[in-house]
Amino acid sequence: MPVQRRTRIVRSVLAVSCATALLTAGAPVSAAPGAPPGKVPEQAGYLGAVSSIDADASQVGIDVLRRGGNAVDAAVATAAALGVTDPFSAGIGGGGFFVFYEARTGKVHTIDGRETAPAAADENLFVENGKAIPFAEAVTSGLSVGTPGTPATWRDALRKWGTLPLARAMKPAENLARRGFTVDKTFHDQIANNAARFSAFPATRDLYLPGGAPPVVGSKFANPDLAKTYGELARTGTAALYRGRIGEEVVRTVQQPPVDPAAGLNVRPGKLAKSDLEAYRTVDREPTHTEYRGLDVYGMPAPSSGGLTVGEALNILEGTDLGELGKADYLHRFLESTRLSFADRNRWIGDPAFSDVPADELISQEFADSRACLIDPAQALVSPVAPGDPRNPQPCQAGPTPAPTPYEGENTTHLTTADKWGNVVAYTLTIEQEGGSGMVVPGRGFLLNNELTDFSMVPVTPGVPDPNLPAAGKRPRSSMAPTIVLKDGKPLLAAGSPGGASIITTVLQVLTGRLDRDLRLVDAIAAPRASQRNSDNAQVEQAFLDQPETADLRARGQEFAATPSEIGAATAVELLPDGRWLAAAEPVRRGGGSARVVLPVPHP
Repeated sequence: MPVQRRTRIVRSVLAVSCATALLTAGAPVSAAPGAPPGKVPEQAGYLGAVSSIDADASQVGIDVLRRGGNAVDAAVATAAALGVTDPFSAGIGGGGFFVFYEARTGKVHTIDGRETAPAAADENLFVENGKAIPFAEAVTSGLSVGTPGTPATWRDALRKWGTLPLARAMKPAENLARRGFTVDKTFHDQIANNAARFSAFPATRDLYLPGGAPPVVGSKFANPDLAKTYGELARTGTAALYRGRIGEEVVRTVQQPPVDPAAGLNVRPGKLAKSDLEAYRTVDREPTHTEYRGLDVYGMPAPSSGGLTVGEALNILEGTDLGELGKADYLHRFLESTRLSFADRNRWIGDPAFSDVPADELISQEFADSRACLIDPAQALVSPVAPGDPRNPQPCQAGPTPAPTPYEGENTTHLTTADKWGNVVAYTLTIEQEGGSGMVVPGRGFLLNNELTDFSMVPVTPGVPDPNLPAAGKRPRSSMAPTIVLKDGKPLLAAGSPGGASIITTVLQVLTGRLDRDLRLVDAIAAPRASQRNSDNAQVEQAFLDQPETADLRARGQEFAATPSEIGAATAVELLPDGRWLAAAEPVRRGGGSARVVLPVPHP
C-alpha cells in the first residue's frame, strides 16, 4: 500500500476515533440542573485539559490546546474569556497570581500580578476623622481601586513561557465579547445582587441593567465595548493600558467617579494616577514549597498568604495519619489546623517589599510542630487564638495577643490548564468583591477592582504591628492559593478556588480530601465546605451542618455559622497513572464548572 494512502487511512481512523471519543465520553458526576452544554464537572482524556467555572471559557482554552498551544497559552486565553463571561469575578481591571510548572526543566515558577496601591496612598487611605470609613463605602469608591495587574500578567506569562503572541491569545475572547454568550442564572443573579450600586454608575447601568433589569436567563449578552478594548490592548501589547488611552480613561474614572447624582451615593474619588500605571511591574517570585507525605506542594508566596498558610496547615497535619481517622476526627484536625495557621497568617504576612515576612520559618516543620501540639483531639481551641513566633518557636506556646481575621472579598475565579507536554498552570485572578468597585470604565466594557480593601483599614489588633496596612506602591495581602503538587518531580494535581479568605481552607480541604482521604478529585471539590479562620464560628455550608459528624464536632467545642452563600468554586486537574489528564470542577456551586480535555475517553 502506498505510504501516502496508508497515512490518509491512519489519519481517517484517528479522526473517527477522536470524534467517537468526543461523543461518547462520560462523566460520572452530573452537571448542575439546567446547566448549559459544556458544564461538565469531570472529564478524562489525553493531550491536555482545562477547568474553569464557565463552559465558553473552558472551550476557548481547549481550542487553543487543539491548535497546538501550550498550557500557558490556554490559561491566558481562558482568563481573557472569563473576563467576558465571569466579569464580576475577574477581568483586565484586576489582578491575580499565576503558578506554572515547566515540564522542560521540572521547575515551578510564579508571576505576582497583584494590584498595587497608588504612590499617593499611605496607611490612612481609608481613615477619615480618625476612624475607618464604612466598608461598603470603601468598596464602591475610587479609593479602593488598585493598579490593575492582570493584563501585564498575561503579557509576561506569554513572553516567558507561551507560544502565542498576546493578540492571538486574546482573539477568541474578543470574538466572544463581540458575538455574545448565553446568560445563565449565576450571571443574572450577580447583576441582581448588585443592582442598587450598578445603577448608580451610568456606564455600568447601561451595560448590565439594560432597560433597568438584569439580562434574562437564556438571552444573549454581548459586550462590544470590551471587544474593542481587548483588540486595542492586544494590538499594543498592553501599552494602551499602562502608557496610553485606556489607562487615561481608567485614571479619569477613578479620580472622577462617573456616578449619577440622583443615586445619592457618596462615592469617594481615588488616588490612582497615570504614573502608577506606567510604574506597574509584575514580579517573579520563588514559589512556596512544602513537603507533604512525600509530595512536593508549591504555591504562591507573599503578598499572597495562600501558599504559606496552606503550607503551614499541611505541616501541622503531617504528623497525623488523616486517612486512618474517622471522619469527625479528620474534620476536627482540619478545622484546628486552619484556626492556628490563620492566626500566624494575620500576624506575619504582608507585602515582602514592606514587611519582613518570615516565610521559610512559617512553613518549617519545626514551627508547625510547635503549633500542632496545641491541638486537643477532644476539645477545640477558643478563637481568636494568638500567633506563634516562627523565628523562635516554643512548643505548645502562643503569643499573648490574639490575631483575628479581617473580612476579605469573596468573588474571584480560578482556572487550571495542562498540555500534552506536561506543562501545568494554576491561575487565580480577581477584581475582589462581586462586581469589584461597581464602576465600569465608560466606553470600555470592564469593571475596576476594589482590591485595596484587602488592606487592613486600621491595625487589626491595636498595639500590634500589622503587616497589611496601606502604603504607596504596596500590594495588599491576598488569600489566593493556586497550588501545584508534584510526585517524584512530575505533576500530580493542580488546584485553586475563589472565595476570599476561604480560598485557603477550600484548597486545603480539596488537597487533604484527595491525598489523605482518597476521594476522587471531583468529590473532594464537591465536599461540603467548612472554613475556620481563627474566628468564634467556622463559616460552613448548610450541607456541612447536615452531616452526622456535626454533632460530634460540636461536642468537642467546634462552633459553626451557616452561610447563605456557597464557599468556593474550585477547579483542578490531575495526571492519572495511565498518562491521561483528569479535569475536575464544581458540580453545583456557581451553577457548576466546566472541566474539559482535548481528547476525552471514558473514565470509570
